[in-house]
Amino acid sequence: MVQTPMTRERLFALRETIAQMENENVPGLLKAARKGAATGFEQKIGVDDAGVSSHVLPLGIAALDDILQGGLPLGGLTEIRAAETRDTGAAMGFVLGLAVLCRGDQAPGSSPILWIGQGMTGAEAGAPYGRGLQAYGLDIGCCIFSSPRTIADALWIAEAALSVPVFTAIILEVRGNPAQFGLNESRRLHMRARTGNVPIFLLRQAGEEEASSALFRFLVAPAPAAGRPLPDESMLAGSIGNPVFRVAVEKSRTFAPLELLMEWSSHARRFRHLIPETTASSAKFQPTYSVAEFPASAGGPDGADEMGRVMAFQKAS
Repeated sequence: MVQTPMTRERLFALRETIAQMENENVPGLLKAARKGAATGFEQKIGVDDAGVSSHVLPLGIAALDDILQGGLPLGGLTEIRAAETRDTGAAMGFVLGLAVLCRGDQAPGSSPILWIGQGMTGAEAGAPYGRGLQAYGLDIGCCIFSSPRTIADALWIAEAALSVPVFTAIILEVRGNPAQFGLNESRRLHMRARTGNVPIFLLRQAGEEEASSALFRFLVAPAPAAGRPLPDESMLAGSIGNPVFRVAVEKSRTFAPLELLMEWSSHARRFRHLIPETTASSAKFQPTYSVAEFPASAGGPDGADEMGRVMAFQKAS
């Protein structure tokens, strides 16, 4: 097909705009394009050259905030993925921590959080529990839950909610990689979130990596919890402390891979970078009272070694 100069110019402008929306560090011709040239796409007030809202949510961990270039955008699509169904609980806990950070110090009942759980997500991994949310640091009076039957209904609810700027954050939970939710649908959600300046978190339950318009994607898995700290800053042996998540950055604007352990404190309402050596798995358990050690059971892995070959003797008489 023959391309006219006007067609080539429009194609170049479209590629430049898409690159600015997805990644500001673009090498080559796109980065060297004429600044201020007519592109056919108007820049919105409050949005930077990378297509990201100037308002961000710092997570309080320097290494992670550097990759996020300040924090998660408070106006766009962010994906949190659990590779297996058994990891969904950890991914849900991580998303709830982000929702608590989004609310900040807002008064209870104002600017609710909308949780949209599609189809079989609740049947497979369970639904959020009110008392648990309250113990986690999230006021149950500011949460609205929706359980649509199909992915099409879930997307419709999410788009409608993004058009009404009353929510602090929107969580869309889907299972796997449904065919009805592809790149076009994720781009539509991202653009609506940018327009309404509302963060939307896509919680993908037991899903694979796929093309998405999400600015950032995290792979979340459970990790051993640390012990409970004592007043002298030592750990209480044998105790179970705050939840810990193993978080890997799979997609970002800087293409910098990162994997770290993040501990959530519902009391302080913040994340903390946890050093692997401080986890409960590496702490040696010391009983409070000394007890007698019982011998190992016969045939067990810690039992006594065999005595050797056994010889049969003839009966004496």
